Amino acid sequence: MRTKQELSTAIRERRRAVLVVNAHSRRGRRLYDTVHARLRAAGFVLLGAYPADRPGELDRVLAEAADLGPDLLVTGGGDGTVGAAARLLAHRDIAMGLLPLGTTNNFARTVGVPLDLDAAIAVLTGGKVIDVDLGLIGDTRFTNHVGIGLSADIMQAAPPGLKRVVGRLAYPLTGLGLLARHRPLAVTVRAEGREHTFTTHQVYVANGGFHAGRPITADATADDRLLVAYPVGGPTRRGLLRETARNAAAGHRRTLGDEPFLAVRQLWLDTDRPARIEVDGEPYGRTPVRIGLDPNALRLMAPAGSPDH
Repeated sequence: MRTKQELSTAIRERRRAVLVVNAHSRRGRRLYDTVHARLRAAGFVLLGAYPADRPGELDRVLAEAADLGPDLLVTGGGDGTVGAAARLLAHRDIAMGLLPLGTTNNFARTVGVPLDLDAAIAVLTGGKVIDVDLGLIGDTRFTNHVGIGLSADIMQAAPPGLKRVVGRLAYPLTGLGLLARHRPLAVTVRAEGREHTFTTHQVYVANGGFHAGRPITADATADDRLLVAYPVGGPTRRGLLRETARNAAAGHRRTLGDEPFLAVRQLWLDTDRPARIEVDGEPYGRTPVRIGLDPNALRLMAPAGSPDH
């Protein structure tokens, strides 16, 4: 296993990479040829290039790409695509490169990768390799968040066509339709010898610093050895809408010490009835569940000035 500095040098000097783009993502199909051409123009030697456009093939394509032995695996897509690549690359001597082509691009925002395509490619050529934490739900690693309750129901119900047309607005639009019949959950979180209980329609456990394209807090990162658990609102639908709006407007001004955030290394979460779970925007299962951390599990290309703990 090379050091991060050695891997950074290998990427800058050899430019040996593979490209995997999720062509089902919002922009992936439209931008695949452009991404391919711009990476080659930037001097990358592409050992392989894959537009994953058939259902269920992403994991196989990612594994095939990694088996080619690149220094850098460039992943184009949204948070679900990034999560799949992160699971594959955890604790491997390959860095992940991010091209944010999805709907909310939460993980890219968390690690400071620009959403502009040319700027993101510039990070691949002029950035550095850092390592960040991954979350663990059961035995499954995740990059950004676990959502329990309404968000998991929304992920299952949001039409793909609507996501392509209106982007991240697809989720609140779908949520408004589901909310009228959604029942709140009684949630119990056990962590660090304490038990926390609350009633809510929605609870999140975040590894990164963004959700729905907005900051969670001013000081949550993917490299701080902490998970951030928090409910959104209380038992009423009006409270959920009010707190969702507050989070979107004021997340950048709040800190991990504020209510209702619980910052811990691991936790056990249960609900009064089995509730759906989504992990990085993909269906996972139902509660109860244990959630923890895999520290410094993923190497990725980040801007040159990025902190690295």
